[in-house]
Amino acid sequence: MLLTTPLLQVDNLHLSFHAGQKEVQAVKEVSFKIRKGEAVAIVGESGSGKTVTALSLMRLLSARADHKAGKAFFSSEQLGLVDLYQLTEKQLQKVRGKEISMVYQDPMSSLNPIMSCGKQVAEALLIHLPISKKEAYSRTLAIFDLVKLPQPERMFRSYPHELSGGQKQRIMIAMAMACNPALLIADEPTTALDVTVQASLLQLFNELRVKKEMALLFISHDLSVVAQIADRILVMYQGSIVEEGTVTQIFSQPQHPYTKALLACRPTLQTQGTRLPTISDFLESSSSLMRSMQGLRTGEEGLFPVEKIKNGVADAPSLQVSTQADKPLLQVQDIHVEFMRNRMFVWQKKEVKQVLKGVSFEVFPGETLGIVGESGCGKTTLGRTLLRLIEPSSGLIVFNGEDWASLHPEELRKKRKNFQMIFQDPLSALNPYMKIGEAIMEPMQVHHVLQNQQERKERALLLLETVQLLPEHFHRYPHEFSGGQLQRISIARALALEPSCIICDEIVSSLDVSVQAQVLNLLNRLKRELNLTLLFITHDLSVAKFMSDRLLVMDQGLVVEQGNAQEIFSSPRHPYTQALLQAIPSGNLSDILRAQEKRKGYKASIDE
Repeated sequence: MLLTTPLLQVDNLHLSFHAGQKEVQAVKEVSFKIRKGEAVAIVGESGSGKTVTALSLMRLLSARADHKAGKAFFSSEQLGLVDLYQLTEKQLQKVRGKEISMVYQDPMSSLNPIMSCGKQVAEALLIHLPISKKEAYSRTLAIFDLVKLPQPERMFRSYPHELSGGQKQRIMIAMAMACNPALLIADEPTTALDVTVQASLLQLFNELRVKKEMALLFISHDLSVVAQIADRILVMYQGSIVEEGTVTQIFSQPQHPYTKALLACRPTLQTQGTRLPTISDFLESSSSLMRSMQGLRTGEEGLFPVEKIKNGVADAPSLQVSTQADKPLLQVQDIHVEFMRNRMFVWQKKEVKQVLKGVSFEVFPGETLGIVGESGCGKTTLGRTLLRLIEPSSGLIVFNGEDWASLHPEELRKKRKNFQMIFQDPLSALNPYMKIGEAIMEPMQVHHVLQNQQERKERALLLLETVQLLPEHFHRYPHEFSGGQLQRISIARALALEPSCIICDEIVSSLDVSVQAQVLNLLNRLKRELNLTLLFITHDLSVAKFMSDRLLVMDQGLVVEQGNAQEIFSSPRHPYTQALLQAIPSGNLSDILRAQEKRKGYKASIDE
C-alpha cells in the first residue's frame, strides 16, 4: 500500500535557458508528487522538458539554466523535509547519489572508459558509506548479482567497451542502486536497446522497486514501454504537463490530443496501412485525426517534388511495388565474415571470431527486405559487407548482375553510386565542418553527376524539399539540426546519386515516436515514387512489420528464418523469432492489466 505522504513534491517549477540574447522557457508550471514505492513516468518528445526537469531535481543543469521559480520538497532520512533547490553543496552531496540516484540514457558516455566497471560502482559506495574497500568489493559483487549480470567477478574487472549495451545499462543501474536510494530517476534507460534486453531491464526495475521499496521516476518517449512499469503517467508537451492519470486512464481514455498522438504514432504489430499518423495530425484538426486513426491516409499526393529529381524529367511516379520480379536485384550466397583479434603477446594464439556464418538471400526490385535481430547478431556487419566496407571472408555478392566480391576497388567505387547506405548515427556520418548543402552535393561531385556546381546545387535544393526541409537549411551545419532533421538530410544525401537500392541501418532507433513516424512515412513514399529497393536493418520488430515486404531474422551470424513478413509475424516458426515477438510491449489495455497483476505478484512474493 502506497503511503499518503509524498516522498517528493514538486510545486510550480519554472526553468529557462539563455541562448545569447534570447531566453527559452524549458519548463513551465510543472507540479507533481511521487510517493514511496510508487513508479511515475514522464512521457513526451525530445524538447518537452522531461530530462531538464529530472536534471534540475539533481541540480545537474548547466550554468545557462535559470531556475525561475518552484520548489521540490524531498523527505530525506538524513536532513528531514528539505527543498532540493535550497540545499547547500555540502548538503546536496549527502542526498545526491545516496538518497536520489539517476540512470542516464547513454551509459557509454556516463561511464569512465579508463576505470573498470566494478571500481566505478565501488567508488560510489566508498564515497557515501563508511565501509572498507574489501566490503565495497563484496557489496559490488552482490549488486551485480542483484541486477543479473553474468559472472560478477569478471564484470568487476571489465571495462565499459568490453560489455554490450544491455550490460552497460545494468552497470549504471547497479551504480545507482548501490546505496539503496529512496528515489531512482531513470532517463530513457531502454532507448535503442533490443526488445529482449528492454524487457529484462523493465522486469529488473519492477523487481528492484518492490524489493527495495524504492520510488521510481521513469522518463521515456514511448508510452508502450512505460505501461509495463508505471503506476501513474505525466504527459509533457512544450515544457508543461498537459495530462496526468493512472496507466489505465491514459491508455483507455486519453483526453489531450498530444497524448492521443503519442499513443497512435508508434507502429505496433497490429498497425495497418501505409502511413503512420504524426503529432501534427492530432494537433491541427479532428478530421485529420480520424483519417489517421483509421489508416486511410496513404500520403499527400504531390507533397514532394520527386518527379523533378531525375535530371528535371517529369516522369510519372510508380505507386505500386512489384516484389515478384523474375530477376533479383541483389543475390547473396553463403557470405562468411571473420574478425581477427590482435595478439597482445607473440606467444598468444590469434583469436578468430565468426560474425557471419553462411548468410544467403535475395532481394527483388522495388521491395523492402527487413533484417531484424538483437545487437551482435550481425545485421550491421551484413549491411557493410554488401557494400564491401567490410571484406567478406568468402561468399558471393551479385548486385544488378555483377559479382561485387571480385570488383577492383576503383570499379567498386563507381558501382556504389547505385547502392547507397544510410547510417545509424547521422551526426557522426556527416562532416561537422561541411554545410548541409555541400554534404549533399559532395557525392554528385565525386561521381561527376550533372554538368556543373550550379546544377548540383539546384538538385540539392530539390532534395531538401523532397525530405521536407527548407532552402535556408542549405547553408547550415549539422549541429544546428535535430536528430530527425539529420536523418532526413542523410536520406537526401543517399538519394543524390539516384541509387536503385539503399541500406537503412537502424535509422529510427533513437528518434522520438512522432519523428520516427515522419521518417518512416517519408521512406515509404519515396520507395513508391522512385521505385526504390530498401534493406531495412532494425531491432524493432514493430517498425520492421510496418516497413517490410519480406523479413530476414538473424541470430549469432545466422539467418534463422526468412520469408513473407506478414506470415512470419502471424506464425513465426523459429523459437528465436517467437521470443523476439513476445518481448515487444504492445501497449494494449489487456497487457497493461497483466503487467499490473505481475507487479502485485512481485509484492506478494516479497511479503511472504
